[in-house]
Amino acid sequence: MGKLLSIVIPAYNEEANIENTAKTVLAIADEAVIPCEIVFVSDGSKDDTFDKIKRVSRMDARVRGIEFSRNFGKEAAILAGLATGNGDCFVVMDCDLQHPPQTIVEMYRLWLEGYEVIEGVKRSRGKESGLYRKLSNLFYGVLTKLTGFNMHNTSDFKLIDKKVAQVLLQMPERKTFFRAMTFWTGFKSCQIEYDVAQRVAGETKWSSGALIRYAVHNIISFSSSPLTIVTYIGVISLIVSFVLSIQTLVRWISGSAIEGFTTVILLLLIIGGCILIGLGLIGQYIAAIYEEVKQRPRYIISKDTHGGDNGEER
Repeated sequence: MGKLLSIVIPAYNEEANIENTAKTVLAIADEAVIPCEIVFVSDGSKDDTFDKIKRVSRMDARVRGIEFSRNFGKEAAILAGLATGNGDCFVVMDCDLQHPPQTIVEMYRLWLEGYEVIEGVKRSRGKESGLYRKLSNLFYGVLTKLTGFNMHNTSDFKLIDKKVAQVLLQMPERKTFFRAMTFWTGFKSCQIEYDVAQRVAGETKWSSGALIRYAVHNIISFSSSPLTIVTYIGVISLIVSFVLSIQTLVRWISGSAIEGFTTVILLLLIIGGCILIGLGLIGQYIAAIYEEVKQRPRYIISKDTHGGDNGEER
């Protein structure tokens, strides 16, 4: 009997995908003779996602499901799955099968060879708009510069050893960024490429606004470098203001000063804009600190189901 693999699958309004995803993943694991369990995490779904999870769990005891009391976000769902699973290693993947489950077999074999973090890296991004692709590349380019980790084309699709999962669960912060935290842990890692598949059923739950908020949150939660950038902007503004002040003084002394307040107005607009951007950025960090010091739980589990039970209340 091999070592147990726990497959963590966050799900938000994915009733159309639950049964097919469980069937597909288990069939691939059985063919490769990989002992596994599936942990579905219903992230406060408004449809029948958890009912479908219960149905699959009654049919196969290897499937377990938990449901949040409300929507806490994908990051919280991932951590809840890691805390619930009993495996010697964990794979995190999406419920829509855009993360190809066939790749799990190779990930598992690499783990048996001694790798502790196997990163899924997108070889192709599937069906995406040009704007989405450009924004995604911009986000990961900025994040790579700020963190020092090469995160281009990475995703939440990865396999981690049990001890890596325990390290992540011991981290005290409430606002987390899973795909960057695994880089930060520094365990022995490798990468495996995959092609993003087409969504089997349902629609994506990510709007443009949600993706932008997600990007801002993750940059702020994982790096303090933007605060340093504000300092640089302030220094540059001071240098520019000093040069313009010298230039204006020289012209005034020579009697060739330009009449009007154009320069003054431009300076005020530039400096004022920099100040407002800096205050807004500092405000984002203060808000993040505020969320952390409250020490509220990352998530609340209202129900769980395992091995055929009907979803017990917590």
